[in-house]
Amino acid sequence: MTSKKILSVISLLFLLLTTNATEVIRINQLGYLPQSIKVAVFLSDKEQKTDQFELFNSISNKLVFTGKTESKNAEEWGMETACRLDFSDFESPGNYYIKIGNIKSPEFKIGPDVFDGTADFILNYLRQQRCGYNPFLKDSCHKNDGIIVDHPSKTGEKIDVVGGWHDATDYLQYSTTTVNTIYQMMFAYQKHPGVYSDNFNKNGDYGANGIPDILDEIKWGLEWMLKMYPSENEMYNQIADDRDHIGFRLPVGDKADYGLGKYRPVYFVTGKPQGLAAFKNTSTGVSSIAGKFASAFALGSSLFEKEDPEFSKVIRQKAFDAWEFALSDTGYTQTACNVSPYYYEEKNFVDDMELAAVQLYQISGEDKYLKEAEFWGKREPVSPWIKNDTAGHYESYPFINIGHFLMMEEGKEEFADFYKKGLNLLRKRGKDDPFFNGLPFLWCSNNLLVAVITQARLYKNQTGDSKFEEMEAALRDWLFGCNPWGTAMICGLPGVLDSPMFPHSSYTVVLGGTTPGGLMDGPIEAKRHKQQIGIVIKNPEQYAAFNKGKAIYNDDIGDYATNEPTLDGTASLSFYFAALQSEGEKQK
Repeated sequence: MTSKKILSVISLLFLLLTTNATEVIRINQLGYLPQSIKVAVFLSDKEQKTDQFELFNSISNKLVFTGKTESKNAEEWGMETACRLDFSDFESPGNYYIKIGNIKSPEFKIGPDVFDGTADFILNYLRQQRCGYNPFLKDSCHKNDGIIVDHPSKTGEKIDVVGGWHDATDYLQYSTTTVNTIYQMMFAYQKHPGVYSDNFNKNGDYGANGIPDILDEIKWGLEWMLKMYPSENEMYNQIADDRDHIGFRLPVGDKADYGLGKYRPVYFVTGKPQGLAAFKNTSTGVSSIAGKFASAFALGSSLFEKEDPEFSKVIRQKAFDAWEFALSDTGYTQTACNVSPYYYEEKNFVDDMELAAVQLYQISGEDKYLKEAEFWGKREPVSPWIKNDTAGHYESYPFINIGHFLMMEEGKEEFADFYKKGLNLLRKRGKDDPFFNGLPFLWCSNNLLVAVITQARLYKNQTGDSKFEEMEAALRDWLFGCNPWGTAMICGLPGVLDSPMFPHSSYTVVLGGTTPGGLMDGPIEAKRHKQQIGIVIKNPEQYAAFNKGKAIYNDDIGDYATNEPTLDGTASLSFYFAALQSEGEKQK
């Protein structure tokens, strides 16, 4: 071979190597508020010297800002180079892109309206998940729910518990996650009522009814809660079980067989290990579930006091009844399994007791409840999953303790320190990560992330301390595409270039559609992902270049561990999205 040919081969190999290099700039695809922290992230699978970056107006292609890069640990994401690109000082509204050398980011917007409508948009997923009458399908499902099981005297009796929402792609309904879903929406509406629109009626069908759509969803949920708690010491924890898992199908005409004819089982809260077959959970009491009922009923009674005083009166009494029930058998209630050993492993309850007590104080003014809240709250200063940097599936739930924030509002400064301690732990773990993400990548990691940005926002609002503002912004932007995979984590979100198209959902498989507004489970630790049973990736190459690090994500119908939307995760976005829209209104 001549030297000329050798040089040609070398040149071709070099061209192929450089062409196949993975170099990207990840940004918040939805955009940035003018007066907020704005940081993009550069990733490369090659070692690069990148001292600065440039910001251009996408209309004129004019250079408007030059900034210095900040190198971070690339190895954890399977890369050679990673940098944070901070352009927070640039505040002019408009459309822009970032460049490093020849690498160009997607275009993005800076403006006060970038988050408008996001809080309303996620309600699409809740309407799609409704059980009973489903406005998305214009039909009804599970109309015969259900038959009582595990009750000392009522087992086998019929009970009307039609309503609520399906938990995820399966059609189980858990009081634990549903009541938290309702509480999260109520908390959001209480803090930011002005951001919500009225485009749907109480049944979830299109057409205004003079009531904000989020209140329609909240009322739908509270009415179901009344069915699941018919009397003082009679509470139900779950409808159906894992016999539901028979494959993709629509909820209408559900063929899952529980050996009860046309009925589904409704599990009584026993406070003891529960399961109708060989597999059982490890429940120890009723406080976790009863505490959730008490706090949601209490807050609901305040929200509906003027609009529906009779309803408010009923659920107000239910709040006090649920509190007494919670005290009767202290411990936690887990979900029930049947054909497999998998269930929601909740093992804490003092956070539920704290939240219930402070909510009861706020509707009654009785000091004994504030003292109870202080007693329970001090037993768990930091949420266990934050403290331990790990947890079982839903072991530390809810993922945020809003009771601490309410105690801060009541002047208990010590509870601000509890929030601060947890945020400090997360900040320390994430400071060297290019995405400032120091969270454990557990199953449903996005739920943890939303809990953290909510906690950071509440802490800053109450104390004025901006120490965690950059971490909050980084985790916020993660949801909108500033992550290794460059995809937003909310299905069908308008305004982003890339969002999940193939959620693990029957609606996608059967109807070819999506789950608009649904928050994906999110990336999971690589070794955990390998241990998950039943994952079948149909398009492994889509994110192969970015699945070489510490966590895995796939926009793939076959990946239930990372790409399944959940009810409570989606609802947990309510406060934060409402807060972002409110902040934008102020900046206008």
